[in-house]
Amino acid sequence: MTTQVLIYSIVFAVVGIVAGFLLKKKMEDSRQQDIESQRRKLLENALTEATQIKKNAELQIKAESLQLRQDAEKDAHDLKLTLLKEEELLSQRVEQANRKVDLLDKREMDLLNKEESLASSQVKLVERTKEIDSLIEEQRSRLETISGISREEAMAKLTESIESEARMEAAKTIVRIENEMKIEADKKAKNILALAISRYAGDYVAEKTVSVVPLPNDEMKGRIIGREGRNIRAIEAATGIDIIIDDTPEAVILSGFNPVRREVARQALEQLIVDGRIHPARIEEVVAKVEKELETTMRDSGEQATFDVGAHGVHHEIIMLLSRLRYRTSYGQNVLQHSLEVAFLCGIMAAELGLDVKQAKRAGLLHDIGKAVDHEVEGSHASIGANLAKKYGEPEAIVHSIAAHHEDVAPSSILDVLVQAADSLSGARPGARKEMLESYVKRLDDLEQIAMSFKGVEKSFAIQAGREIRIVVDSNDVNDPAAGLLSKDIAKKIESDLTYPGQIRVTVIRETRSVQYAK
Repeated sequence: MTTQVLIYSIVFAVVGIVAGFLLKKKMEDSRQQDIESQRRKLLENALTEATQIKKNAELQIKAESLQLRQDAEKDAHDLKLTLLKEEELLSQRVEQANRKVDLLDKREMDLLNKEESLASSQVKLVERTKEIDSLIEEQRSRLETISGISREEAMAKLTESIESEARMEAAKTIVRIENEMKIEADKKAKNILALAISRYAGDYVAEKTVSVVPLPNDEMKGRIIGREGRNIRAIEAATGIDIIIDDTPEAVILSGFNPVRREVARQALEQLIVDGRIHPARIEEVVAKVEKELETTMRDSGEQATFDVGAHGVHHEIIMLLSRLRYRTSYGQNVLQHSLEVAFLCGIMAAELGLDVKQAKRAGLLHDIGKAVDHEVEGSHASIGANLAKKYGEPEAIVHSIAAHHEDVAPSSILDVLVQAADSLSGARPGARKEMLESYVKRLDDLEQIAMSFKGVEKSFAIQAGREIRIVVDSNDVNDPAAGLLSKDIAKKIESDLTYPGQIRVTVIRETRSVQYAK
């Protein structure tokens, strides 16, 4: 029973295995069929898609080919149209050129005809000119015979008449323009000068050109002279100043060209008189001491002058030269005080004109710097001062203004004119300077003589201390326009021949008088 069961079990197991194998094989066959079916389906789809792509490519190629053909046909059509237009334009230009050639040919023919006509007219003109010249010469001979003067004389008279009329017109124009300009310039100048004078009120005390030393008594004169004159010789040798002892009561006069040395001698002599010990050794000691003290005082005065006008950075040698001007006088006017006055006037006028005030003051202060050494160096004080200023580093504008303030060189800037005006204003104001009577009278006489040297002048009078000259002219010889020219010529003559401070007014007076008597 057990064996049978075992057999059945084995049989069932074998049958199961066989059945499983068959089932598995059947499933593999079915799977293989499915795969084959899918492969065939994919292949058919690929073929279908390839066919469609090929058809689309063929259609696209055909479309592009058609487009290229259409573009080529369009380009060819456009090119043809362009060629037609250019051909038409070329034909038009050729036609225009032909017309121009015809026109030029016609003009050439006209020019040839005109040249022939002009040549014929020129021949006739030459003949006509000869006839006119002969007629003019004939008429000229007749006119010379009738008038009794030659052609050259007539032309000279005509030229003289025209020149006289032209001079008269020019004189009238000059007088009118000068009057207009003078009125305007005088207003402006008077305003500036009046303001400068009113704003500057400088104190001034005239100094003498020689120094006078007062003595306590006349016995002191003998002590100053010393035994056999040894004291006075020692003082003169130490100071370089002449001592004049005359009949002047209780006074000794010191005379010398160098103002600084004269001041040293004055102070030294005053100290010797106070001390009472007057002998050669003491004289040399006191003179040396006074020289040192005076040098310090002079330097202080020069520095104070530059400080007062605001001139900074001035070379110390220039300061020392300025300090020497403290003891220098010109026509009785202290030169350092005059320089300060000119500096302030320059600054005031520069401020009114909108110029550099500091530069103007500096130029005014240094304008007479040459007077400090003009007794030692050859040349005018203006040129000497300009050379000194240039040597010690002053700006070119200031150097030129120093050189030009007496017109040794021509003024070239407003600064030059300002210094000239301020210098004249300071020297010409009442009480500023002293003048010898003889030179004063001679200057007035020279003024009158210059005026009398001109044709048509009857009388001349120098008035207002030589600041104005009035001239009376003959009304028959000088008319109104000529009077204006005469005043201008006389003013130029005065400027070139005379030296004077300030300015001189020239007034020409002309009048016509008609006198009759009733009987």
